Amino acid sequence: MEKVRNLTAFITRDQISRKVDELAALIREDYRGKNPLLVGALKGSFIFMSDLVRALDIPLEVDFVSVSSYGAGKESSGRIELRQDLKTPAENRDILLVEDIIDTGFTSSFLLEKLRLRNPTSLRICSLLDKPSRRKTSVEIDYKGFTVPDKFIVGYGLDFDERYRYLPDICCLENE
Repeated sequence: MEKVRNLTAFITRDQISRKVDELAALIREDYRGKNPLLVGALKGSFIFMSDLVRALDIPLEVDFVSVSSYGAGKESSGRIELRQDLKTPAENRDILLVEDIIDTGFTSSFLLEKLRLRNPTSLRICSLLDKPSRRKTSVEIDYKGFTVPDKFIVGYGLDFDERYRYLPDICCLENE
């Protein structure tokens, strides 16, 4: 097992669970009587999205897109690469983009632009984490979990160079 050090937990699994339930209650109300398409931004959102889907308990469909802007570093390159596109038709659908974290806003803006081109009925965004101090482009978050400081965040699906996704808490990765 990987030795974990230089990590400071600041959002616990219990806090995350309560926040997922709160977000699900808001989303469930807004999508009552609809069959939304939840689009997860891989890889970071997969744990959050699975918990959110279970908490929603409404008819819905799920699909994923995969994008990259970080590579192996801690800073966004600013260049967004679409690695996997939707498989589900999105035209005339109520789409909810599910993100793990919105940092610079480049990735979310890129995905929202791509999804708008598919003529959805509605398009909203849900992000577990928001880091407004790093925002480079404006992104309106319809369902926001936690606001986090300008630190590198790992755990609960978020990684650093593919490590730390398995952590049940959200942690700050300190300088190694």
